[in-house]
Amino acid sequence: MGEVKTPRQWFLWSIALVYVCAFASIYVQIPGLYGDDGILPVRLQMPKVQRPLLEQLQASPSILWLGPSLGLAPQHVLELICLVGVALALGAVLLWPQRDSLIYLCLWALYLSLYNVGEDFLHSEWDTLLLEAGFLAVLVAPLGLLRRQSSYSYHDPVTFWLTRWLFFRLTFCTGVSKLASGDPAWYDLSALSHHLENQMSPTPLAWYVHLLPDWLLRFESVVLLQSEIIVPLVTFFAPIRRLRLFGFYVQLFLQLFYILTGNCSLLNLLSIALSFSLLDDDHFNSNTSPKKKKGQDKKPKGWGQTLFSILTLLVEFAVYLFILYCFIALFKIQINWEEKTLSSKTNFTQRSFDAYLEVFQELTIWVGVLSLTWEAVSAMLNCICTRGIASKLWSLIQWALVTAAAATVFALSVVPYTSMAGMSVSKVLPAVRDAYSAVERYQLVGAYGIQHRMISAEGRPEIVLEGSYDGLTWKEMNSMYKPGNVNAVPPIIGPHQPRLEWLMWQAAQGGDETSPWFTGLLLRLLQGKPEVASLLQVDETQYPFSHKPPVFIKAKLYNYHFTDPAKDKTHLQSWWRRQYKREFFPVVNLDDSTLQKLLVEAGLKEKFPVEPSSDTPVSQVLSLIRGHVKGLSGPLVLSTLLATLVGIFLIKTVFSWLSGGRKPKPAPADYKTRKPKEPSETGEKSQAAAPANRGGKKDSNERKDSPRKRK
Repeated sequence: MGEVKTPRQWFLWSIALVYVCAFASIYVQIPGLYGDDGILPVRLQMPKVQRPLLEQLQASPSILWLGPSLGLAPQHVLELICLVGVALALGAVLLWPQRDSLIYLCLWALYLSLYNVGEDFLHSEWDTLLLEAGFLAVLVAPLGLLRRQSSYSYHDPVTFWLTRWLFFRLTFCTGVSKLASGDPAWYDLSALSHHLENQMSPTPLAWYVHLLPDWLLRFESVVLLQSEIIVPLVTFFAPIRRLRLFGFYVQLFLQLFYILTGNCSLLNLLSIALSFSLLDDDHFNSNTSPKKKKGQDKKPKGWGQTLFSILTLLVEFAVYLFILYCFIALFKIQINWEEKTLSSKTNFTQRSFDAYLEVFQELTIWVGVLSLTWEAVSAMLNCICTRGIASKLWSLIQWALVTAAAATVFALSVVPYTSMAGMSVSKVLPAVRDAYSAVERYQLVGAYGIQHRMISAEGRPEIVLEGSYDGLTWKEMNSMYKPGNVNAVPPIIGPHQPRLEWLMWQAAQGGDETSPWFTGLLLRLLQGKPEVASLLQVDETQYPFSHKPPVFIKAKLYNYHFTDPAKDKTHLQSWWRRQYKREFFPVVNLDDSTLQKLLVEAGLKEKFPVEPSSDTPVSQVLSLIRGHVKGLSGPLVLSTLLATLVGIFLIKTVFSWLSGGRKPKPAPADYKTRKPKEPSETGEKSQAAAPANRGGKKDSNERKDSPRKRK
């Protein structure tokens, strides 16, 4: 694989952007989720008995425990964490010198602090993925803030390889879990039709895609399974560059489909960020490199190079044929030319798939070992080829430390990777399992795809809350971000992650009516807390109990379906049709014994009054910022932030163009180094002359030829 300076910077930039969205999204929801009058007040997690700070941090790493020392209330500590996270991430997005290892270490520590005290609201798959990808960003990013300068090092592809391994685990496990779970909807290829309406937050486009012919939706299900299982196997670690590019564009198209039909989530953004690990600098420079002068002729290729090119093309062609064979043989793809349709059905059983999984589990791990070894050996050879004994020794020391760290992270990731359905962790060395257990609280590596939920053909289950003053007349309390009113247009929420709606979507599928968060939700709605009501509806005119809280509350479970104008003429103006399924939670009021019992069991029955918050300067600033954000929805706050970023980039581009009288240069792929002259942007491969150490000076006599071969 070629040099990865530009893809590495794209990855770091994308991770910083995801941090901006994640911290800002959580900040908007803190009062309703964790405030003093929130669903799960974070102050209840503060230890009743004073413990040593180090002991508390070791048990649950979080900055929240520093609140008493800072003179801040627990809610203010969470808000401060989010605001500092947004500020650091914005700096990394706008200023490339800020994409430093120390900055990403701070961002990872801040998000880990939220994760460890966030309980159910912050324990989603994308939270785990952000922590793992954020930790890899610490290893991938250069360390230049302390040394005033940094440079691209020969060993950097070793750490950047870890992002490709994470992307493979995420994609492959997501696809495998669909079939390993035994979900009948995926075996009869009807899953996509039901998935469009069953996903967390479908968009209006999902309604239109749902109306496509059944044979086309089944074929799209086949494409999706192939893209998540077969394509990663044969392209992500392929030594041929064009195969990796093919895998990149397949996954990019897949994520764009998910975004257009199911809103842009942090999971989609992180997947795109990780997909840059499949690229190299040649892909970015192929269209921008200057043309050769007319007087310069291409050197004729030798017979060895010609033979190698032919073999590469044959291998590449064989891989494409294998993917096509999997389409036809595994899913019985047949074309009906008369009706102009496709027919498809699975040609394997779950037992045969489990047997396949047993074989390929160990195979993929060994492929990862070989691929990492290749990157490590290539980096070592580059270090050895540097001129100067001191430079060579320093490069080899850095290479040894980085390679050891990469091998450790890879070994730890094998444990959750083998916990996928159908796999066994018994093959993992006991020492590796023990090491994973020791660092599990830090979320360095995670498991993906193991929480696959069966796709029901009965429709999308949804919890609908109803309130009443007299127990006779009931009014629905519909949410902004999930189906309720059948005539409401599916919302566009962008990268904002509504945590309450996510848990309600999960509870509707799993029946978590007695969970602490649901009990706390009912309590706060009966008490009329505006912070919690704003999680459902920011616009008070859309919330039927904005002036006076309900006396009684109950919850019903409905099955929602997308309407089909061709089949159902009675719902032409509606996006949804629904059918009552059962009662989800019985009628309760504040004095109900059932509710009081659940509050005690959940630990939400407060025995002490809320202590007044401290009046420190930091608290005053936090309250002032909260006052400006109050009443704004999450999508509005995030869209404003993103629009501001776009405006700043446009202003910088125009200013650079006007001041220089030429097209602005793209952001540097890495920090500048001290050197007498900057090489011109020609087709030369000057990357091989980068210094071997981070922040060290370049040796003017370094060799420019790299022993690594590019495909």
